[in-house]
Amino acid sequence: MEIKRDLYLNKLIRHKHNGLIKVITGLRRCGKSYLLFRLFYRHLLESGVPDDHIIKIALDDRLNKAYRDPDMLCGYVNSLIKDAGMYYILLDEVQFVNEFEDVLNSFLHIPNADTYVTGSNAKFLSKDIITEFRGRGDQIHIAPLSFGEFMSVFHGTPDEGWRVYCNFGGLPKLFDFESDEDKFGYLKNIFAETYLKDIIDRNRVRNDAELGELLDILASSIGSLTNPKKLADTFKSVKQVSMHPDTLKKYLDYFADAFLIEQVKRYDIKGKKYINTPAKYYFTDIGLRNARLNFRQEEETHILENIVYNELKIRGFNVDAGTVDYYAPNEAGKSVLRQSEVDFVCNLVDKRYYIQVALSIPTREKLAQEQNSLLHIHDSFKKIVIVKNLSRTHYSEEGVLLLDLFEFLLRPEGLSI
Repeated sequence: MEIKRDLYLNKLIRHKHNGLIKVITGLRRCGKSYLLFRLFYRHLLESGVPDDHIIKIALDDRLNKAYRDPDMLCGYVNSLIKDAGMYYILLDEVQFVNEFEDVLNSFLHIPNADTYVTGSNAKFLSKDIITEFRGRGDQIHIAPLSFGEFMSVFHGTPDEGWRVYCNFGGLPKLFDFESDEDKFGYLKNIFAETYLKDIIDRNRVRNDAELGELLDILASSIGSLTNPKKLADTFKSVKQVSMHPDTLKKYLDYFADAFLIEQVKRYDIKGKKYINTPAKYYFTDIGLRNARLNFRQEEETHILENIVYNELKIRGFNVDAGTVDYYAPNEAGKSVLRQSEVDFVCNLVDKRYYIQVALSIPTREKLAQEQNSLLHIHDSFKKIVIVKNLSRTHYSEEGVLLLDLFEFLLRPEGLSI
């Protein structure tokens, strides 16, 4: 079974020969090695690159242990470059090499070499890894499978696929397991033995129990507004544990640095400024979130919002959580200032979309509720409500696009209808 990952493959193709080290980053087990060693390697061959001009080394392979020595690796690569033709250096799990930053920078001095690397330890997973290459790195960030990628190999209807995806998420390895029990065991195991272990080891965390508790709190409240102070209050009232807000902020940064969660800032739409606190947090993979909670909390509304957020990020949007201030009469008829939330404010170059997410809109009252914040934004950018249980995509009487969830997830052009 082959999973097409054309979005990322095309990025690699566009970035060829740009004079930079192409660094493939992302959550562990999301398919970085598959992208480089299978999909991109095949592209090079099909483009006419001779096989002996593709230097492909899996550094986690015991047979290649000698090349974990930086001088051995440099010497070996240089020995394979025998003419003036273009060579492609593909290194998987490059963090196994000591002083790998210096090694990669040295490859930049080879005029007819183009270098691509992946890595999977905590240091390499850091979102600021590009700084290791002194401004000469080009990051290609890869996410777990989108719903569209998932459905390209799932045998069933979108509704059936949605139920599986909402439960287990989009890590590609899950397609190797048939039973739900095995999928659950896989997710539980890699969460504890891979993601948490990396974060604890890299950052020398001593209070690993509190780190896990924080993950549980975030997983239980995806999409809710919070900040380190509120989290500290939760620890004190619910867990009877005193945690300083600064410590909790560090832990949040650790999770984000490993691409496990993402922070979404609040944006004052009318004031055109960011609101420093509180913020929202979403999980990069919903299956990992569910596994962390032992699949006890599977409220579809919050899961739906998380998946829509991930899809928007995959499509390249900068995503904020919006707020809208407006005046409306209170019960006494007096005009008072109110504030309403917009789930997502999405920006990409000259495009902007204001998006609400709803499980269903069964009544006109529910429609009015979902549209309320959107109708108080007085600019020309498109307003959208993405709805799961929608009979058809159409515009409301007020000019808001009511967009079917599957039309959004399975059609890249869905937002432009």
